[in-house]
Amino acid sequence: MPVPIRRLCVALTLCCALLAGVTACGGASNTSSSGTNDNAAAVAARQPAAASPSASAEQQKFAKTRFVANAGLAAGATYQWIVKPWKAGKFKQGAKGRKLALVKAGLAGAFAYNRLKAAQVNAKGDPLLARAIAPLGAGIDGLKGLTSKLRGGDESAAGAFEGLINQVKNAGGSAGAPVKNQVPSLSQLGSG
Repeated sequence: MPVPIRRLCVALTLCCALLAGVTACGGASNTSSSGTNDNAAAVAARQPAAASPSASAEQQKFAKTRFVANAGLAAGATYQWIVKPWKAGKFKQGAKGRKLALVKAGLAGAFAYNRLKAAQVNAKGDPLLARAIAPLGAGIDGLKGLTSKLRGGDESAAGAFEGLINQVKNAGGSAGAPVKNQVPSLSQLGSG
């Protein structure tokens, strides 16, 4: 029995030493007479001289990779659950499986909108990609209302989705980030 108690004592001692070290080194409070001036100077020294509107986006790692992944998921969802059923005529009145196709299309539309907004944010991390995607911002924002049109059975919404996805793919390709369709699972569609 002495071995486990010894191990417990060693572990407890190490934990206490670690905790004491962390709390001793944790806070660096300034106790000088000009405390507010020193703090303000320290904060000003840490901030960049001229912050651009996309300063945080420029620091984003793997911007092109994230853009390609998000745009690819949006393209795959659009093609699989909006364009293919639309071309097959599943959105027409009286078509077999129409309700299920419309529900899937509505979910895919919301998912595609979400992923395209994420891709738009990712594109801001790469200057060339940001310039290529910038003109498509209004089109992406316009997709928000198309999901309700899809659920309502408006077939023209499917064509609008397909057109915008092709524009995003072309813009990504021109910026050196070719987008390929990646079909998400139904569980991914539901989770957004």
